[in-house]
Order: sequence, then C-alpha cells, then structure tokens
Amino acid sequence: MITINFKINGTGKELIVPGTATLLEILREHLYLTGTKEGCGKGECGACTVIFNGKSVNSCLVLAPQVDGCEIITIEGLEKDGELDQIQEAFIEAGAVQCGFCIPGFIMSAKALLMENPQPTREEIKKGISGNLCRCTGYKKIIDAIQLAAEKLRDK
Repeated sequence: MITINFKINGTGKELIVPGTATLLEILREHLYLTGTKEGCGKGECGACTVIFNGKSVNSCLVLAPQVDGCEIITIEGLEKDGELDQIQEAFIEAGAVQCGFCIPGFIMSAKALLMENPQPTREEIKKGISGNLCRCTGYKKIIDAIQLAAEKLRDK
C-alpha cells in the first residue's frame, strides 16, 4: 500500500491505495467517480480518458505512484454550480451522445484539445479524439459537437 496526495476536480485528496492500482481504479473504486468508464483496460478505446496535469490520458494506463502530486479532472469536474460545461451542452445540442458509454472520454479529450487549441480545425478535432472509439455510430455528430463547443467558447 502507498499513500498518494493529489488534486481531483479542484479538491486535494490523500489516499492509501495498492501501488499497483490504476488511476481508473482509484477514481471508480476509491473515490466513487463512475463517469470515467473502463472499456478495454489497455489504453486502446479512450473510454477512461481524464485530464492529467493538463493533458488527456487513459486512466487505465496510469499507476497509483504516478498520481502522487498530480492534478486530475474527470467528467464530474466539468459541471460547475449545477451548470454543465459548454462542451457537455454542445454534445447534447448536436445529438452526439448515442448510447453514452464512450461520451465522457470523448468530452474529456475535447476539453483537453480546446484547452490547448480553442479554435481547432475539423482535422485537428479528428486528431484530438483519435484515441477514442465509439462503437455505436460514426463520428460526425461528435466532431460537430466539438466544433459547436469551440464556437460557444469563442463567443463567451
């Protein structure tokens, strides 16, 4: 067991967890933040994407010792004072939610992309979400939603 100190969605935490635990396990089993999903457990599907020190990462590939001293944002951390993040609103408006299983990962990848590049081209959006898989349908509405979010953020 190891002790880790980190910031999750703006709040400091100290946990004692197995040294072999993944960030995904810490989020779901220790913090009960279940918006982050386990899809493949191998870093191939993006369902477990979170923002880790400002970058999107697959939380299934991050081990507990790497979490110590870090700042993490999950899908639960996007909502503020009962209001959805503009990216979440854009996904709803564009009808990009399909079954919903992969959507938190897509939203977190989109958030990281828009934090780094507030006005991405359609090609840059495709690259930004290339680590996320959707098994329900195509990606057109997801890409449209990210473009809409970028417009909303620009007009803010």
